[in-house]
Amino acid sequence: HSPDNVAEISSLKPLKVDQVAIGSCTNSSYTDLMKVAFILKGKKVHPDVSLVISPGSSNILKMMADNGALGSLIASGARILEAGCGPCIGMGQAPKTGAVSLRTFNRNFKGRCGTISAGVYLVSPEAAAYSAIKGVLSDPTELGEAIDIALPDKFFTEDNYFIYADKNQPDIKVEMGPNIKPFPLSDKLEETYSGKVLLKTGDNITTDDIMPSNAALLPFRSNIPELSKHCFGTKCNDFKDRSDRFGGGIIIGGENYGQGSSREHAALVPLYLKVKVVLAKSFARIHKANLINAGIVPLEFTSSDDYDSIDLYDELYFGNIASALKGSGEMIIENKTKGSTILAKMTGSDRDRETLMAGGTINLMKAKG
Repeated sequence: HSPDNVAEISSLKPLKVDQVAIGSCTNSSYTDLMKVAFILKGKKVHPDVSLVISPGSSNILKMMADNGALGSLIASGARILEAGCGPCIGMGQAPKTGAVSLRTFNRNFKGRCGTISAGVYLVSPEAAAYSAIKGVLSDPTELGEAIDIALPDKFFTEDNYFIYADKNQPDIKVEMGPNIKPFPLSDKLEETYSGKVLLKTGDNITTDDIMPSNAALLPFRSNIPELSKHCFGTKCNDFKDRSDRFGGGIIIGGENYGQGSSREHAALVPLYLKVKVVLAKSFARIHKANLINAGIVPLEFTSSDDYDSIDLYDELYFGNIASALKGSGEMIIENKTKGSTILAKMTGSDRDRETLMAGGTINLMKAKG
């Protein structure tokens, strides 16, 4: 249940396959799906396997419809889904209980597919297509030489899905239903900050842990206040209550904090709950960028002993957080509860520091006009 857990197909065979899912935001390009169509052409999906394909975009789907590849996919028994996240986040196509699902996606955290007992294996498009035919996990190199797909002279592009503003109505109002709530914004960073530790996590906390993405919550993707009730729902059931009680605060994280999907909700929901600082051993790159964009300060311990010294609800005081960001990024944090000090640092570009000082990217853009 981790993208980092890598094995050769030969070490896992024979492994009976119940479902194959290809596409979503990963391995769904023109060349990816054309390779799949090449393998499936004239073949049939194994009767015990359900094969679904999520194209990377409607433009890719149109090109495959024009060149006949889409017909090969459908004739093989594959079902074509809408271009979107879909099965990757458990929005449809949840595997049956105890099933083995091969997916060309980029995440396979336990339960993310919608079925907690399913075994989800991440594979290449070629391995997925070949295994769909065979009914067991199979090595596509058995097919011979690598498939070479020639790029088209021109990629089809169409913007029919976009609604453009009417230049004659510059003040037109964007209508929002009752389930769409305003986008939270941070405040300009002050020189000092004091807050309680609201949560202390272990290593490899995922964005699914921070903001669960199960099918029941997907209708609220534009409703941050509603989503906030479920923040860190896989780790505790009262994070929002803690935040409300103390008026926000600090999260302590282990190694690789924020790994997983790049969903901005994992930063926006803590921002709404007034989380100002995440102090971790290390950060996953994309989530760290999202925290900065939201105006939440990502700090790293310089010593793992300092991580061990902090407990839930300790009060931490930052006496020069703004000045430190303008300088080397290093700062001394006082643990008021323990009467001790901690050394931490913020690493990033000048733009990152400027963004944090402004309270996030949107505030920085507004300030610059």
